Amino acid sequence: MTAPKPAAPHLAGYDPKALEDRNDIVKAFAANHAFRAAEWAELTTEDNPYRRPVRPDDLAWLDYDRAMPAADVLKLSGLLGHRMLRNVYDLEALYLPPAETPAVRADQDAFYSPGNRVLSALAKPILEHHLFAFLDGERTPLDRPTVAAVKNHVTEYVARRGASPSKAVDAVLNTRGKREAGTFLMLQLSAFLPAMNTAVGRAAVGEYDLVSDTLRPFLLDEYRSWVTASAAYERLLGAADLKTSTAAYWQLYLNSSLARGNHLHQLAVNREDTFAFLGALVHKKIDESLTRDRFDDAFATFLTADTGYFTGIARLTETAPAELVDRLLTPLAARYGDRVVAEFHRGFADAAWFADLWETDLATQVTWADNIEEYQDKAARIDKYLTDENIEVDLDTFVESCDETSTTHVHNEHRLVMIEAGQMHFWNNVTHKIELNQGDKLLIPISRLHGSTVLSGECTYHQPIIPDDLLARIL
Repeated sequence: MTAPKPAAPHLAGYDPKALEDRNDIVKAFAANHAFRAAEWAELTTEDNPYRRPVRPDDLAWLDYDRAMPAADVLKLSGLLGHRMLRNVYDLEALYLPPAETPAVRADQDAFYSPGNRVLSALAKPILEHHLFAFLDGERTPLDRPTVAAVKNHVTEYVARRGASPSKAVDAVLNTRGKREAGTFLMLQLSAFLPAMNTAVGRAAVGEYDLVSDTLRPFLLDEYRSWVTASAAYERLLGAADLKTSTAAYWQLYLNSSLARGNHLHQLAVNREDTFAFLGALVHKKIDESLTRDRFDDAFATFLTADTGYFTGIARLTETAPAELVDRLLTPLAARYGDRVVAEFHRGFADAAWFADLWETDLATQVTWADNIEEYQDKAARIDKYLTDENIEVDLDTFVESCDETSTTHVHNEHRLVMIEAGQMHFWNNVTHKIELNQGDKLLIPISRLHGSTVLSGECTYHQPIIPDDLLARIL
């Protein structure tokens, strides 16, 4: 007797035949119940690893059927794209909740559903192309694709970066609210450290022995060191009253933080990128070595944290980076030639690009968040200038009820928030919320992560859009 064919997986209400447009595929994937817009009480989701708000309504006007320009990496399509792509990669990992409730179970069923697996497979190459294709135009190729050239490049990078201050740590040091800024810095580490190490563990699964008898043990040792450090990592986050559960602070992960984890995942998951993965992995180890003391000092100062996690990271010697390149790259280059060298360099250079982006993005975010009063004053000055000069700008108006919450997001342009009636909480961290009442105004610069929650029965507010040249003229 022939077994009955299994039913086709449910595709979030979409007919598979209609999923020919790339944006429709992305929208269908984001329509998953676990990815719905955030609700009032979901600033954090510490007990639900499957609850990952994407802000799917915005996908109606975002275009994923193209490569994102480098200038747009911190804009909304980048943030939502990296949220969705992290959900794609995490679908293949096991996450268990601290306890099962009906709400957690519903999100778990949606997250691991057959339909979500189908849609994630369809969305994955679309999102990867949109989010990473621009890197080809940002990378300076090697003059000659040799192992020696890679070793020289890596050695020069270590010397240059080691001699440079950390924009992120320095920005936190310069804030008035150092505990708040330090907590936000720790949130960002929690966005990519577990993801990057999961990617390493995933890459370790394979048959490498015929090519390099040391590669698989090396990858397994790298993942084992992360597992061994789990208790120290938990104590570190605990100093800021944070938990280690996956996606616990999903709404507060910066675009650039998600990107760092996603980049290594992309290279680990796509096996044709194995050589680039190894280059990015070398960058990961160098980055950890260069930042260990800076983070150790910072968190011990800002949060009086147990920083054993950082002191447990090996400090690389002066010759170690070149030796690591030699160990990983030389056997592969001997077998496969110049292509391996070029790919290895690609992975390293792109990982370095994202690390630099992250430093700048985080520094800008914590500086803005620490100076909200200044940006309230700037908003008042801008509004007065527009009124006095009779200047009209594009304007969005929202009327929201107390049941509504604005899932964290960024804007692709500078905007004012002007409360006409009602009250809301504006937030950009887990540490505090900013109360905005009738008549209050706030300037939100381009690409700054924020969200809001209506407190009154209803809140009416306006968002004038301020072009770059006009902002520069006023301020």
